[in-house]
Amino acid sequence: MKELWLEIDANLPENQKTKLLKSAAQSCDVLLVDGTDVAKAKTFGVKVASTSGDADITVLSVLDSGKLKALKTQDKTVAVKIIIEGKKDEQTAIEAAELNCDYVIVGTPDWKIIPLENLIAKTRGKTKLLAEVSSTKEAKVALETLELGSDGVVLKTASLQELKDTAEFAKKANVALELVAVEVVEVKEIGTGARACIDTCELMKPGEGILLGCQSSGLFLVQAEVHESPYVETRPFRVNAGPLSLYALTSAARTRYLSELKSGEEVLVVDRAGIVRLTNVARAKIEWRPMLLIEAEYGGKTLKLIAQNAETIRVVTPEGSKAVTDLKKGDKIMARVEEGGRHFGTLVKEEAVIER
Repeated sequence: MKELWLEIDANLPENQKTKLLKSAAQSCDVLLVDGTDVAKAKTFGVKVASTSGDADITVLSVLDSGKLKALKTQDKTVAVKIIIEGKKDEQTAIEAAELNCDYVIVGTPDWKIIPLENLIAKTRGKTKLLAEVSSTKEAKVALETLELGSDGVVLKTASLQELKDTAEFAKKANVALELVAVEVVEVKEIGTGARACIDTCELMKPGEGILLGCQSSGLFLVQAEVHESPYVETRPFRVNAGPLSLYALTSAARTRYLSELKSGEEVLVVDRAGIVRLTNVARAKIEWRPMLLIEAEYGGKTLKLIAQNAETIRVVTPEGSKAVTDLKKGDKIMARVEEGGRHFGTLVKEEAVIER
């Protein structure tokens, strides 16, 4: 799980500190504060980190191996802050990780990516590596660098909006969706229609794809083109998604029509266990193809998916995947089932919407 810390400047006006602390208590894992603010921060019910011994996490501003070992013998949770300006500082961070430090917080002036890549590779599994950031943009880079990303970020800001935006992004990195096996009740050929292939900036694996459906209440996991086929080469960056009117899940809380997706737009890659990662659309390719209507049932609900009528389009099953052309009544396929009805892609529970 990615962690989000908020560092609060001791020099901020008290009313501004209070607003930040109140907001951070709803979205952050840890509050990093000056020793004079520890007592105040603790009243908000979130873990507090500080150089003060009263904090839940003791922060060392320099690596002192003797002090670190002493704190660890007292069962203290310890973080070390290090500014990375060269190879020597990188080595210090690695040393802190090897001394069983719980967290290593690194600052990289002018936001250099390579030092962070090096540290992710060399400290993985030894400590939790947190990157100091001052914006959502920097947080995104840190959490995705070297594919694995840092274990979290320490956001240094006095802006409530920046905190909100960063928290929203960081939470996406921790999202896991509940998928269920729905039962196919009918598969039938329908006419030709405009369908979109969604080419992403990712490489997907078997069991991964995009959640799609005719109704927002039932989104089927359509697998990327990763299955070996005698007909075409694999295209692990692509999901042959279906007609332009289908819903696609683009965040944990929002759907969009396939017709809206274009280069640069965000979309979620999901696997059969519901594990999610965010990627961007590289290209949406629209062509006219014959279609199949797939109907399934779950908990008394009828759910529908329209897909291109071709052997290379596969849906994810509990054990593997199956070509849509091979689906039969009684087959089980993976889907996300939830309340339906969307207003511009967002669920509005109070609004009565019927989708057929």
